[in-house]
Amino acid sequence: MNINATLIGQSVAFFIFVLFCMKFVWPPVITALRDRQKKIADGLDAANRAARDLELAHEKVGQQLREAKTQAAEIIEQAKKRGTQIVDEARDQARAEGERLKAQAQAEIEQELNSVKDALRAQLGSLAVNGAEKILGATIDQNAHAELVNKLAAEI
Repeated sequence: MNINATLIGQSVAFFIFVLFCMKFVWPPVITALRDRQKKIADGLDAANRAARDLELAHEKVGQQLREAKTQAAEIIEQAKKRGTQIVDEARDQARAEGERLKAQAQAEIEQELNSVKDALRAQLGSLAVNGAEKILGATIDQNAHAELVNKLAAEI
C-alpha cells in the first residue's frame, strides 16, 4: 500500500465530502441559522416593543391615577362645601324659625297684655263706680254712666 495513493484517495474523498456538504448539508444549516437569527431578532424587537408598551402603560396608569386623585379631591371638596352649605342653610332656617316663633310669642304676649289691660280697665271702671257710689252714698246707674266709665278706662 502506497501512502501517497492513500493520501490522494483520502484527499479526493474529503474533497467529495466537502462538495457534498456544500451542496446538500450546508444550505439547510445556513437557512436554519438565518431563520433562527431572524426569530431571535424578531423576539428582541417584540421584547423592546413590549417594554415600550409597558412603559407607556405605566405612564398612562400614573396619569389616570393622578386624574382620579384630582377628581377625588374635587369631589371631597365639593362634598365639604355642600355639607357646609347644608349646615348654613339649616342654621339660617333655624334662626328664621326662631325669629318667627319669637315674633309669634311676642304677638301673643302683646295680645294677652292688651286683653289683661282691657279686663283691668273694666274692673277699674267698675271699682271706680262702686267707690264713687259709696262715697256719694247714692246709687249710680251703671248703664247710664257706662260711657263715663269707658272714657275713664281709656284714659287709664
